Amino acid sequence: MGVTADYSPAAPFTTIPDIDLGRWHEGPAAQAALADEVRCVCHEVGFFHLVGHGVPDRFRARYFDHLQAFFQLPDDVKAQIDKIRSRHFRGWERVGAELTDNRIDHREQLDVSTANPPYPADAMPPYLRLDGPNQWLPDAVLPGFRTVVEELFERLGAVADTLMSVMSVGVGLDPDHLRYVFGERPLSFAKLIRYPPTPDGEAGVNAHHDAGFLTLLMQHGVGGLQVQNQVGDWIDVAPRDDAFVVNLGEMLQRMTGNYFVATTHRVVTTVPRYSSGYFHGPDLRTVLAPLPLDDSFAAAVAASPHHSSAGFMATRDELVAGSTGTASASADVFGRQMWNYYLRSYPANVRAHYPQL
Repeated sequence: MGVTADYSPAAPFTTIPDIDLGRWHEGPAAQAALADEVRCVCHEVGFFHLVGHGVPDRFRARYFDHLQAFFQLPDDVKAQIDKIRSRHFRGWERVGAELTDNRIDHREQLDVSTANPPYPADAMPPYLRLDGPNQWLPDAVLPGFRTVVEELFERLGAVADTLMSVMSVGVGLDPDHLRYVFGERPLSFAKLIRYPPTPDGEAGVNAHHDAGFLTLLMQHGVGGLQVQNQVGDWIDVAPRDDAFVVNLGEMLQRMTGNYFVATTHRVVTTVPRYSSGYFHGPDLRTVLAPLPLDDSFAAAVAASPHHSSAGFMATRDELVAGSTGTASASADVFGRQMWNYYLRSYPANVRAHYPQL
């Protein structure tokens, strides 16, 4: 489509920009302008507030009521769906069960994913074993909870698909290019999170990149999310009832040759906090091949120290060897990228279900 990229050094960002997705439905000129704006924001910041997304306020309020109700249940009830019971890494986990960058995260979570049919328990490569069922409490325990979470996947999946069309056009590709790359068995997941106040010197979730492709986040009225800009300053992301926070994962960074960036972020909170993250993902077998971009995109990356030096989260082996932060290249297949995430974040679960690995 003739889109090219020019390199011009960006000043370190100090706020998170707004993107109005409603402009995508206003005709060709508005689509082109929006796609170019999103391209610039994904290149320079990697985070933005998304408005005009079409998700009704009444749904968000109903969903949040169910989210709070789940976390108010006694631990022995939630433990019926403890993540340690799932070889697919689905379910509830107590505060401190997840590691980020080999440090304990101070948050309680429920992880839910697209319920694709499982591969055999001994499927190879091992990452294929991530497909499978979720764990749910009986509806009598928490009426309507499963229904509203599954609706969350439908609504946010549709928003993310539209965003992928915008991003595709922004880098000179057909609107359906990224959706085609996602393959026949896309695997998205969501983290439903309760943060207690963060202990001094610790983090609710430690500094990291998202491993996947594209994240939509609700902060549910309480801040604590911080994003690191180009010079290392931590920028607070204010909570908003009208917007999703959108950020990019390492998969999209890799496929654009570091033109789009997976920006480092963390959570530190002084008060109890809830959040919900939806992570839009492709088929586990999706190869993270470079997108067919104009040569000017690679030239812009080469001219920018911030982009050319952008790394990826260290693997479990690298962490054990003493590396932290962005220490390695990413995996070459989406499933392997996610498998690396689970290996470094949930070593106890890996030992329980995959001791031979």
